[in-house]
Amino acid sequence: MTALENGIDIDKLYGFVFRAVDEVGATLNAALVVMGDKLGLYRALAEGDALTPVELARRCEVNERYVREWLNAQAAGGYVDYDPVGGCYSLPREHVVALTDEQSPAYLPGFFQIALGTVMDSPRITDAVRRGDGVGWHEHNHDVFEGCERFFRPGYNAALVPQWLPALEGVVAKLESGAKVADIGCGHGSSTILMAQAFPRSTFIGSDYHAASIDTARERAAAADVADRVKFEILDARADHGERYELVTMFDCLHDMGDPVGAARQVHRMLNPDGTWLIVEPRAGDRVEDNLNPVGRAYYGFSTMLCTPASLSQDVGLALGAQAGPARIRDVVSAGGFTRFRLVAETPFNLVFEARP
Repeated sequence: MTALENGIDIDKLYGFVFRAVDEVGATLNAALVVMGDKLGLYRALAEGDALTPVELARRCEVNERYVREWLNAQAAGGYVDYDPVGGCYSLPREHVVALTDEQSPAYLPGFFQIALGTVMDSPRITDAVRRGDGVGWHEHNHDVFEGCERFFRPGYNAALVPQWLPALEGVVAKLESGAKVADIGCGHGSSTILMAQAFPRSTFIGSDYHAASIDTARERAAAADVADRVKFEILDARADHGERYELVTMFDCLHDMGDPVGAARQVHRMLNPDGTWLIVEPRAGDRVEDNLNPVGRAYYGFSTMLCTPASLSQDVGLALGAQAGPARIRDVVSAGGFTRFRLVAETPFNLVFEARP
């Protein structure tokens, strides 16, 4: 019989306590994954051989004593396998993909990096919650910017050109013959550059209000040899781009904007009458109970620490949040003057919408 103490279910209490202990380990593991990624520990393990701590430390030219503790933490969390007979550690093949293959949509280090950067900024967010203030995207640390791009880029690489763009009515044909495209909220420019590489007859402008991200995007465009048909500018989402476009895109940024309706109205003005707006947003349902799952939990966490503060730091401060859901996105799009809106694709992490005037 379950012991009861003052109406408390002791088994339930300690079940929660030990679940919380596991979460403390998971919180610390975010830093350990970023460490393993930056030091090349996963990549060395991915070479296929089971390694002792000494062997792994030598391959990566780091301190063995740290590596021993890191490996034991990874083994306790199920990230690496441990052989007690030989005292060796190995990385399962599936984990090799998730932890070292930057081209795989299952690649995870960027997710951990943005989580770690977000936690590092938590004191500032806590103060903002007390005051009711916002915290701009540009006010965060570098791991937030780099981790965000590293997390989303593999998904864009896997789906944008082969799946999402073909799901839009008539868009691929326009891109193949030569179209003008505006990628709003482009960050480091991975989505813009990916489209430019796939459609050399089209021209692209990526824009973001964050100057440091635009600097990185320009460097990436030059390295990718697409600078002749791609330019990046520092612009607010509601700014007039001065031209008309066949396609406007927004990747995982509409919900971060202070005035998404104002941004939608600007997109409506920017598009040709038969133009298309591609909106990629975090995967979410319309009801809270739809999002009470692991992906929703992570996104609600990011929404509390990154997305909602970013919106509240801007004019209007609508604060849609990362789990806005299709109905609220539709409301924003409709308020912007669009008459057609539909879901065209989805992944475990994203919903993809098409809006047309």
